[in-house]
Amino acid sequence: MVRGRSTVATFYVATPLTHGARVMLDAAAAHHARVRRLAEGEALCLTDGKGSRARAVLAGLGKSSLEIHVQEVEHVASPAALHVLVPIGDRDRMLWLAEKASELGVTSWQGVRFERSKSVAPRGEGEAFLEKVRARMVAAIEQSSGAWIPEVLPEIDAAAAVASNANATRLLLDVDGPPILARPLEAPVAIALGPEGGITSAEREAFVASGWLPTSLGASTLRFETAGIAAAAVIRAALAATKEDDSV
Repeated sequence: MVRGRSTVATFYVATPLTHGARVMLDAAAAHHARVRRLAEGEALCLTDGKGSRARAVLAGLGKSSLEIHVQEVEHVASPAALHVLVPIGDRDRMLWLAEKASELGVTSWQGVRFERSKSVAPRGEGEAFLEKVRARMVAAIEQSSGAWIPEVLPEIDAAAAVASNANATRLLLDVDGPPILARPLEAPVAIALGPEGGITSAEREAFVASGWLPTSLGASTLRFETAGIAAAAVIRAALAATKEDDSV
């Protein structure tokens, strides 16, 4: 519906998108529009992060507000479920991963307090940090014209992580595990990433005993944010290929 979205400015809207609606955005959006040198009547894209995306036009630009006229709304089907359990670790690296998770259409994001998370400082945790995670995800879908924002779930400890996602294909990223493409990648999929220094032997044993599958991305030990984005990209591509095969 919205052609050339990569060249059309996209704005996130927290309210439902409806045909013919007039949407008012705040000073930050107005500033972004001025930086982009957008003019009245120019085509825009809106996204609510919940599957709705709209073709729209810029109706008015003030110093502290932006008025947008919605012309047509489409609903984008949610991608196959892909859940990521992220170690509570370095704040900047977690935020970088949050951006990429949003771009790749990760379904949910959940921070995990592993034993070795305690030694990291400054680490990303708490409600204020989760708000920063959400803001990075919003910025990422605006940049990529995405339709879905990952659900940001409350932080949990390692024991709760072990018991989570019982109905999913559960992958524990582990350099000593079999290659990821040797695993059955069927949705829903959950990925667990260890913190800086890796998970402890006891944590690994608990994951494996609960049915998580140790899975490798190669011979090198990757940083958690590198491992997270690489695994999400591989799984997304594999799930898309499976969907194409099923439709033939």
